Amino acid sequence: MNWITNYVRPRINSIFSRRDTPENLWSKCDNCGNMLFHRELRENLNVCTSCGHHMAITPRERFSALFDGGLFSEIKVPAPLEDPLRFRDQKRYPDRMRAAQKATGEKEAMLVAEGEMGRTPIVAAAQDFSFMGGSMGMYVGNAIIAAAERAVALKRPLILFSAAGGARMQEGILSLMQMPRTTVAVQMLKEAGLPYIVVLTHPTTGGVTASYAMLGDVHIAEPNALICFAGPRVIEQTLGEKLPEGFQRAEYLLDHGMLDRVTPRTELRGELITVIRMLMGLNPAVAGDLPPPGDTTEASPPETLNAPPAEKSAK
Repeated sequence: MNWITNYVRPRINSIFSRRDTPENLWSKCDNCGNMLFHRELRENLNVCTSCGHHMAITPRERFSALFDGGLFSEIKVPAPLEDPLRFRDQKRYPDRMRAAQKATGEKEAMLVAEGEMGRTPIVAAAQDFSFMGGSMGMYVGNAIIAAAERAVALKRPLILFSAAGGARMQEGILSLMQMPRTTVAVQMLKEAGLPYIVVLTHPTTGGVTASYAMLGDVHIAEPNALICFAGPRVIEQTLGEKLPEGFQRAEYLLDHGMLDRVTPRTELRGELITVIRMLMGLNPAVAGDLPPPGDTTEASPPETLNAPPAEKSAK
């Protein structure tokens, strides 16, 4: 009896009371420090429900929220030469690439896709800051050119979401050459009369800001996004002066005329639909789904108001 009480019963209780608790159920807001439940945070597009701070979001998560029903088709991007400069710092460049691919599950720092947004066909491209800082290399240049060529071929607008620390140093001058290449790609869209909308997210800096990120027909930024060429710390050290509060943030740039709008991520899709359809000369988007024509039933004719009264039965 003692063996059953001391060993068997606790063993059975431990088996049936065991609960596998998933990891990463909670995320901490970098701004206010509140703990956020992962499902609630995901449904709010990685925007803090307490303070509105915009956390990082991957291109696939962004496209799932952007396109109708989360459905989109990836556009193939030509692969560039691997490690053309045989670059090595603390690690070999191919080793850094493999580590980034393993950490993010993506091939490179930009994803290009096509689909419908509010029943409006578009082409979209988004940078992934978690992939080597979203740095602009030859692949990113090829991706923007592929997106522009696809948009021109299908006569669709192009929406680009920027998020980068600048050019990729491991590709040297070849990465800087993507600045004129992407500028030519944007010019293709302008010559075709197609809208090019840029959504600047945190952070957008360096050569990306100096090229395709600031060449859009409309520039929209997410709240408090850092948008600059040289960072504020470098400028302070160079000038030896304290910079104004909020310098180089989205709201500061909006006040000084460098942006058209600052829009929260949760409202961004609706604003993009409105802007795109306006620039394309289309009617406003339908807010709801209408029933198909075959499901409508014919209404019975109304009774005539002046119909003669029924005859009384003979007595």
